Amino acid sequence: MRYFHWIGFLYCFVMTVSCTQDASRFRIGVAQCSDDSWRHKMNDEILREAMFYDGVSVEIRSANDDNHKQAEDISYFVNNGVDLLIVSANEAAPMTPVVEEAYEKGIPVIMVDRKILSDKYTAYIGADNYEIGRAVGNYIASRLKGKGKVVELTGLRGSTPAMERHEGFITAISHYPDIKLIDEADAAWERGPAEIEMDSMLLRHPKIDAVFAHNDRIAPGAYEAAKKVGREKEMIFVGIDALPGEGNGLELVLDSVLDATFIYPTNGDKVMQLAMNILQKNPYPKETVMNTAVVDHTNARIMQLQTTHISELDQKIETLNGRIGNYLSRVATQQFGLYGSLLILLLVAGLLLVVYKALRSKNRLNKELSAQKKQLEEQRDKLEEQRDQLIQLSHQLEEATHAKLVFFTNISHDFRTPLTLVADPVEQLLADKSLNSDQHRMLMLVQRNVSILLRLVNQILDFRKYENGKMEYTSLPLDLLSCFESWNESFQAAARKKHIHFSFDNMPDTDYHTLGDVEKLERIYFNLLSNAFKFTPENGRVTVRLLAFTKEGQRWLRFTVANTGSLISAEHIRNIFDRFYKIDMHHAGSGIGLALVKAFVELHGGAITVESDEKQGTVFTVELPAQTGHLNSLNEETVASITDYQVDDLLSAEDKELEKGYDSSKPSILIIDDNEDIRSYVHGLLHSEYTVVEAANGSEGIRKAMKYVPDLIISDVMMPGIDGVECCRRLKSELQTCHIPIMLLTACSLDEQRIQGYDGGADSYISKPFSSQLLLSRVRNLIDSHRRLKQFFGDGQTLAKEDVCDIDKDFVERFKALIEEKLGDSNLNVEDLGKNMGLSRVQLYRKIKSLTNYSPNELLRIARLKKAASLLASSDMNVAEIGYEVGFSSPSYFTKCYKEQFGESPTDFLKRKG
Repeated sequence: MRYFHWIGFLYCFVMTVSCTQDASRFRIGVAQCSDDSWRHKMNDEILREAMFYDGVSVEIRSANDDNHKQAEDISYFVNNGVDLLIVSANEAAPMTPVVEEAYEKGIPVIMVDRKILSDKYTAYIGADNYEIGRAVGNYIASRLKGKGKVVELTGLRGSTPAMERHEGFITAISHYPDIKLIDEADAAWERGPAEIEMDSMLLRHPKIDAVFAHNDRIAPGAYEAAKKVGREKEMIFVGIDALPGEGNGLELVLDSVLDATFIYPTNGDKVMQLAMNILQKNPYPKETVMNTAVVDHTNARIMQLQTTHISELDQKIETLNGRIGNYLSRVATQQFGLYGSLLILLLVAGLLLVVYKALRSKNRLNKELSAQKKQLEEQRDKLEEQRDQLIQLSHQLEEATHAKLVFFTNISHDFRTPLTLVADPVEQLLADKSLNSDQHRMLMLVQRNVSILLRLVNQILDFRKYENGKMEYTSLPLDLLSCFESWNESFQAAARKKHIHFSFDNMPDTDYHTLGDVEKLERIYFNLLSNAFKFTPENGRVTVRLLAFTKEGQRWLRFTVANTGSLISAEHIRNIFDRFYKIDMHHAGSGIGLALVKAFVELHGGAITVESDEKQGTVFTVELPAQTGHLNSLNEETVASITDYQVDDLLSAEDKELEKGYDSSKPSILIIDDNEDIRSYVHGLLHSEYTVVEAANGSEGIRKAMKYVPDLIISDVMMPGIDGVECCRRLKSELQTCHIPIMLLTACSLDEQRIQGYDGGADSYISKPFSSQLLLSRVRNLIDSHRRLKQFFGDGQTLAKEDVCDIDKDFVERFKALIEEKLGDSNLNVEDLGKNMGLSRVQLYRKIKSLTNYSPNELLRIARLKKAASLLASSDMNVAEIGYEVGFSSPSYFTKCYKEQFGESPTDFLKRKG
């Protein structure tokens, strides 16, 4: 490959060299204002001169006397990246902005013949139009011997040549009092308008001695108008340009149409030379003025001969240039052929070298492959040996797993007896009418959790029966639609509780009768729907759809359970129906529910699938064959309401109050736990001594901690979404909540998990199951130990505890500095303090109260009084002056507060001091 790279490099080099002569070094754009013989001559001269410079391309555009078109031409050249602009402005004012824009973008601009109304151009080249106008004026005065009437036909009045020629003409005839300019008109540089304007002047003025036309196209128009009325002999006609050729100024003088014309040089070659000096960074003049001269009957014939000779020479130059171009083209072709031949030779040499290297590499690779083959054979033998070992280990693992499941099944049988003995006494105690509300609530909690334990044990036993092929299947006729509608009633409370939109859709006029095991279908439905409600956030959507379809000539029933707000990755979907499989440790459950659902579906001869994406959420689809038989609908007892089988606490009929009334007179505690029974239990232990606020997940807990700024937070660790450790970490990093002690309450008891909790900022860690007395003792100790910063404004001005977090230390220092800065402001209030500290009034109050045991107003008053005491002891100010100095609005209120704080009035202190 290295050799091919070198060959490719040589090919690119050859192609670059062969194409170099065609590349343009400089691009020049020419924006002409009009399209006439004078402009044609200039353009030809520019193009001819460009032939003498290698790598120069010239593009010419004509605006045909249209300002808008010329502005577009200039923009075109700028956008296409020309290296230099040559502009002959149609009118000065409209062209000034667009020329300035090109100049400010760094493009050199040469103004030819006509200028703009600013000096933002690189160079100007052209005749001095003022001097030409003055020369015409002197010539006419000389011909008229200092006395006569003159009319002027100007070019486009907005163009600088027209304005300057007029000014020069007026200056010249002003020296001759008897020369009068009796009329003037704008002929726009064209013959037609000139003839029309001259007709009007002839009607207005019976005597005209001379006509000054601004160019040789205007002059013959004026002559024709005078000739029509027979007055061409009584006046002289003077033009400007003196171009050779038929119908141009030089021929018009020879034909006696014009008495004289003044040379207005095109000098396209000079323009090109100036452009190249600018591009090649050579010195150049800012202003280049071309000379002029008069052409009349005395020298017109000589001028004609000279221009004819020059024209012949130009044609010869163009012919020679064409021949040179052909020669260069032939040289380029021959050069390309030479380089191509050289390249072919290089390629052949390179290929021979590559073939030689390939043969050597082949021999070397054959040796290496032989050695690798031997190694692979040895590895294959080892892998076969390891495979045999893995097969043996797999058999041993299967036997061990079977033994564990047998043990688990046996122990599950043993659990049922004590659970039954617990459940029955609890039911009997619940029937006792003498129980108070707390006792009844505790017993309901015990009964609900005994039911959950019994259900889990029954699931394990059922799954073992299915694995051993001993699962009983009781097939009865049923109407699946009636069953679903009955079972849906059990989920209405859960939907209301989490504000979930729950809908059930089915195809009307469809037969949903089939044969099946009602109990197992019920458990399939409840497990799927309970999971949907569990993982759907508030204001989400749960949808069940039931329909019938035909597959392979047999009638089938399909129902889907879909919920929004949850996403299961493809990796988890593959294993979601495996026994004891859990997506992650943040989701509670045994991991056997969906495995049992799959087993019950397959027991009915059906199939279950799951799909999940971010847009539609998660959808479980169950398809069951519609079996025929005695299809009478079951009575209400057959599809009776659900017993104790409640898969999730979401199905609780009671909507418990999420948050108790907030009492600010007692210490406040926030409980964060996704298990409602745990929240309810801890709430019952604490509510008599503390104000208790509850949150069902980490996100809600963070929000309520920010809102209420409690004195203590008790949080579970394993929660969906934000777990307890992350919740603790976030709260400890926020200014409003970093001082709050946090107790993690969890079933995790490993040292690594405890270390993770303490690293997250936890202040205490209690494992489940826990003693209520231990919990209450920890709560009291944490609240008492965190009543700190009470000495913040004391004599020592120090913190009460050294273990204050850095955020709180910074907060205290900023608050102290703010009070000292604003101490003299009597209008200072809590809102102002909070705004400066970046907190609301309520958040500042609770934060300061929690840190110092004082309200912000109390701290402000104490600071003012301490400052006042210092001023009384060290200054000569009186009591009123000191009160105003420290921010009290009246001396009497200052005296009252001072006496309450220090036990004596300021006056008594001054007397004692004296």
